[in-house]
Amino acid sequence: MNPTVKEFKYVDYLWDNKKAEALKDDQVALFLYRSNILGADLRITNYGGGNTSCKTIEKDPLTNEEVEVMWIKGSGGDIGTLTRSGIAGLYTERLRNLKDVYGGLEDEDRMVGLFNHCIYDLDSRAPSIDTPLHGLLPFAHIDHLHPDALIAVAAAEDSEKVTKEIWGDTMGWVPWQRPGFDLGLQLEKCLAENPGIRGIVLGSHGLFTWADNSYDCYINSLEVIEMASEYIEKKIAEKGSVFGGQKIESLAKQERLDKAAELMPLLRGLCSSENRMIGHFTDADVVLEFINSNDLARLAPMGTSCPDHFLRTKIQPLVLTLNANEDLSDSAAVLAKLEPAFEAYRNEYQAYYDTCKKANSPAVRDANPVIIIYPGVGMFSFAKNKQTTRVASEFYVNAINVMRGAEAITSYTSLPRQEAFDIEYWLLEEAKLSRMPKEKPLSRKVAFVTGAGGGIGKAIADKLAEEGANVFLTDIAEDRLKEAVATYPADTAAYAVCDVTDSNSVVEAYKAASLEFGGVDIIVHSAGLAISKPLVETTDADWDILQKVLVKGQFELAKQAVGVLRKQNLGGDFISIASKNGLVAGPNNVAYGTSKAAQQHMARLLAAELGPEKIRVNTVNPDGVIVGSKIWEGAWAEGRAKAYGIKVEELPAHYAKRNLMNEIIYPADIANGVFALVAILDKSTGNIINVDGGMANAFVR
Repeated sequence: MNPTVKEFKYVDYLWDNKKAEALKDDQVALFLYRSNILGADLRITNYGGGNTSCKTIEKDPLTNEEVEVMWIKGSGGDIGTLTRSGIAGLYTERLRNLKDVYGGLEDEDRMVGLFNHCIYDLDSRAPSIDTPLHGLLPFAHIDHLHPDALIAVAAAEDSEKVTKEIWGDTMGWVPWQRPGFDLGLQLEKCLAENPGIRGIVLGSHGLFTWADNSYDCYINSLEVIEMASEYIEKKIAEKGSVFGGQKIESLAKQERLDKAAELMPLLRGLCSSENRMIGHFTDADVVLEFINSNDLARLAPMGTSCPDHFLRTKIQPLVLTLNANEDLSDSAAVLAKLEPAFEAYRNEYQAYYDTCKKANSPAVRDANPVIIIYPGVGMFSFAKNKQTTRVASEFYVNAINVMRGAEAITSYTSLPRQEAFDIEYWLLEEAKLSRMPKEKPLSRKVAFVTGAGGGIGKAIADKLAEEGANVFLTDIAEDRLKEAVATYPADTAAYAVCDVTDSNSVVEAYKAASLEFGGVDIIVHSAGLAISKPLVETTDADWDILQKVLVKGQFELAKQAVGVLRKQNLGGDFISIASKNGLVAGPNNVAYGTSKAAQQHMARLLAAELGPEKIRVNTVNPDGVIVGSKIWEGAWAEGRAKAYGIKVEELPAHYAKRNLMNEIIYPADIANGVFALVAILDKSTGNIINVDGGMANAFVR
């Protein structure tokens, strides 16, 4: 098979003949390849959306007979990142035999449990609710996708008529129905009544396409989506505008970002009234076109149409009434305007739940909005972690595209509220949520770490990220920051170059962290340097740089952090990485030891002032962190070795011998001290934790 490269305008053709040829003897691998390249284009399907499958002939381990097996994306997976561990393998015949025991719509939940009796591959992921939709169709390769253009057709008024207009008799159409076994029967029936069709449009839902090999299935999907996209763009061109035209103008790019960064912590605090949330912001052109339009007020309350959309975005967004040019510097005044809007949203969501709930419905979930629209500025989203909130934002962009297309075709229709509720509070969906892994201790928190380009700062960021936090790294060296951020999984870390001695630089770094994650919860001042000289050799420049980086830097970080933390009203943690040298008098150390002592006492002063606001301030005192610490590179190590009359390479052993436990102290040990303060000792403030192996002369009491 050596297919010719196809030309598409509205979707990405990503099929690589060489890669496909290498997989030709493994149809499951080829199906996974097809799935991944389909999922790579967000216009075709978003993260976690849609489903793909293939059917192969395998040897039954119990009978040695050849049987047909269907391989399909498992529950909760994502086709863009799908691997063998994320699929289920089922006996196709057994799955089809379930028709003999299906008891109708009231039997849907029981049927999902019966899928497990059809398992062929014992390493299968739990089969998804879409399993019968694929299994009851006869084709070897099937794609179930949620392309914006197709959902626009599916969500348009007169969707069935529009389907006929675009594809003639080559596509079937099935009205909206909640996914499940009966929808599989409806697809089977549609095919039987329309033999020879290339696919089916699911009303208010998405697309099914198929073929007898993986490449032809891929091309079929792309061609069907391309035809819908061309049709929509032609309709838009005929109308001359979308969403009723522009109502307001956007602010300039930098003004939008400044507004968003200023507002983010306030929004985060309000969205976190039940559970702490992480934020995301976008001002993409497609978003601005929608949120600045005349039709925003009509379309936004209608809610989304595709189940995959509103499961992640809630049924509708909160649209702020703030003016784009409004002064946001008075946080109390802005909060007074925002609070009634949030309260009204929560009340409306509770009314939606109360009106639609059934006797066995799960308890009402967090009533705060996920999507927040600020006309003229952009769109915010808030969810439990960065990936989830970014994906929610992407899904609402999909929803905007759907509304754009549907409005161009005829007019947009959303799911009835009861149908939406039945999906959102489906017991099977609740069961899926209950299977989610337990959240890590620092999940939903944002840690801002200075000096994080390497050494102790990077070790601290690593530990906090490992325990679930999003980490925002700062340093004066961008090359080190880029290398450091690249070591974390996606949606975990971001960075800004920051000189802690420069107030404006600190302000800009907090703005960047707020824009990236919604705000901050944990601030760790780890930026530092060390100078070891006798008194008479210590210069004014030595003294000044230590005071500026260690002491003034801590002051600036704390001062600017409090502004963000107070907007959020969620409390917080400030950790100073000081030193044993702030407590112990030693030779050749007057400038460094004095600055470290200032850090320690400043932390106590801040703890006393900020404690009533649940902002805890504590100190970690390292000692002798030689291995892996950037401070110990160069002159400082030479100075300490000279003070002790030993060689530089003897320093680690020297420092280990002088502590009570005879332990070498590593950056990771300091990171563990920070973690203990922010995750375990949650009623501790104004304290010092010594991480030094036990230095009796550094005991605090």
